[in-house]
Amino acid sequence: MITADDLRALHAFAAAPEEALRYLASAVEDIRLVPGEYFAHEGDDRALFIVVEGLAEITKVVNGEERVIGTRTPGRFFGEVPMTLSTPFPASGRAAGPTRVLKLEPSAYYTLAALAPSVPELVAGLARRYLDSLQTMAAEKREPGVRLIHPPRSARAHRAIGFLTRNQVDFDAATTDAAPDDPQYPVVELADGRMLRNPAMRELAEAVGLDVAPAADHYDVTILGAGPAGLTAAVNAAAEGLRTLVVETFAPGGQAGTSTRIENYTGFPFGISGDDLARRAFTQAKRLGAEIVVTRTVETLDTTTRTLSLDGGDAVRADVVILATGVVWRTLPVEGVDRFLGSGVYYGAARSDSAVAQGADVCIIGAGNSAGQAALFFSRHARSITLLVRGESLEASMSRYLIDQISAIPSIRVETRTEVVALHGGDTLQSADIADRRAGSVERRDVDVLFVMIGADAETAWLPPQIARDARGFVLTGADAADSGTWPETRRPFALETTVPGVFAIGDVRSGSVKRVVAGVGEGGAAIAFTHQYLALGRSG
Repeated sequence: MITADDLRALHAFAAAPEEALRYLASAVEDIRLVPGEYFAHEGDDRALFIVVEGLAEITKVVNGEERVIGTRTPGRFFGEVPMTLSTPFPASGRAAGPTRVLKLEPSAYYTLAALAPSVPELVAGLARRYLDSLQTMAAEKREPGVRLIHPPRSARAHRAIGFLTRNQVDFDAATTDAAPDDPQYPVVELADGRMLRNPAMRELAEAVGLDVAPAADHYDVTILGAGPAGLTAAVNAAAEGLRTLVVETFAPGGQAGTSTRIENYTGFPFGISGDDLARRAFTQAKRLGAEIVVTRTVETLDTTTRTLSLDGGDAVRADVVILATGVVWRTLPVEGVDRFLGSGVYYGAARSDSAVAQGADVCIIGAGNSAGQAALFFSRHARSITLLVRGESLEASMSRYLIDQISAIPSIRVETRTEVVALHGGDTLQSADIADRRAGSVERRDVDVLFVMIGADAETAWLPPQIARDARGFVLTGADAADSGTWPETRRPFALETTVPGVFAIGDVRSGSVKRVVAGVGEGGAAIAFTHQYLALGRSG
């Protein structure tokens, strides 16, 4: 336990009165850290840390990579800006070696401030110096390693922008006057002078340094899909010493990664965007040792050896396979819709789509929470938002808090009993025919951007027949797997185990799952607990 004498030895508290030091000694949390252990994470609620022994590193994730941006030696503070401005931590803090830090919560800090005014004066002065240095850094020209040049409203550019953004690649974008379907665009300029013209996603991934091929041919756990469920499984597996591979077709986050705001996820009182949640989980999984490859698709699964064949020829074997492939947006049943995909029509709605909505007349088809969150987010960018709802009202499918927020924004109009029945335009979407089922009429309207969120389906046709699915293609697990008539063993399957022993299913792809981020996260953690139990069966046998 820290004492008043220990505190007086620190320069910051040398002038503090004895009463203040005694209070501080009784109020602080005395934390001893091992090398690499974190005492604060970016986005955490404010607090003030004082380094007593050792060395603290201040880190920040930049372009998908965690970088050390500063250090703190004994007697120095961390958290002066959040404490002064009442903001979350802008960076993380960890121990560079054996380190001891003190943590002072805001309520204790204000009590200390009353007892020793010199302390908040010092903290505020440090905060001003730090903000001045940030202002200087912000004025410096940023030189990202990737520049994307593309025509406006180009479908290929939209996909590339989404790919880079969701894979945490820092890039600049510039538009050109070329036609949206010009075959040489988008053009990607790299820092080393290379220029890629209309690259495939895997070529782009390799060029910007993302992992696209497994480093080994055997893993303890291979997880298919890097949504919230899959990333949580990866975090838990890697943290517990299992050699872990995650195979992702596009980018971390899954369908949740396209959510503009998740407000019912515990621990984020003001919500969090899907891509931000994915970024945090991705960084955590990588830091703990999980291997994550992108732009790869599993083509076959040999259920006898649990060997996965990837497109492009790679094959990996796993002791345990976890299916976390999620769902895909249901397509709009309107003739010619594919012609406008990426150039006016979009499935899902990510924060990176704000550019296509800027100043536009936007229609959103859907009545679920994702549609409501998108309407709220894009109302900050679009000229108008029209929410097209096939049913009688939003109440049956959307959370009350979203309905209330939508009703308070004048630029959002909700139209029930309506459907899009036709789309029109040249290279890009220009208008849509909207049927009013209540009035029995069809009206053609100018529509610049159409976001489609009308439900999702499991994409499991590639799975071998030994993995049983329900009538809609979702994977049976646990009791349902046992009752399917195809479970091959005398023991009961684990709760998340499929009809093939050692193959588990979690998140939205699982039959009977609760289609919520928090449920997928819970299943991701539980799957690794079952993984250990399954592996123990093999070792005991």
